Amino acid sequence: MAGLGLPLRGIPEENTAIFLLVGSDEDMQQKLAEAILQEKKSFKMKIHLATSLPLPSDSNRLPPKIDLIVFMIDIKNKDSLKKVEESLAYVDPSYFLGQVCFLVTGVGRVNCCSIEMNAVWKLGEVYCSPVLFCELELEAVRVTTAQRLVRILEVCAGYIPGVSALSFSSLMWNSADV
Repeated sequence: MAGLGLPLRGIPEENTAIFLLVGSDEDMQQKLAEAILQEKKSFKMKIHLATSLPLPSDSNRLPPKIDLIVFMIDIKNKDSLKKVEESLAYVDPSYFLGQVCFLVTGVGRVNCCSIEMNAVWKLGEVYCSPVLFCELELEAVRVTTAQRLVRILEVCAGYIPGVSALSFSSLMWNSADV
């Protein structure tokens, strides 16, 4: 399968950072995107939403440069994990050098868990990407998650001097081991 290297590595826009949120729960994606856009930042931000990859191609214009891909996994929905796993095949390997993270949602309802947590940890390990856990249905947690993702985006887009996405990813890597 072809990687997404060219479609996701399009033309950069000046002073603009771009998120790609990939997940099967479109309502939670929208709520998270709205929370992200409310955050204060010193740059413009755009958010693209997708339920899966590959992205549809538009031959009439060049695609934007994606700075951070956030794969959203709903802990109570096995299909969300499956869609993420299938979508990963379309991501250019260079993104796994600090420009991908996995966001596991629904963690407040562990009793409704349909996904093995080991499978989620393994994704983070195999793709050398951080795994974040949250409960997006709670507004305060959604706001905190948005703040964290904006900070990660700042690093990935190169707006934090002296910190690269690769070093940021390694700082976050499996904090449970510390």
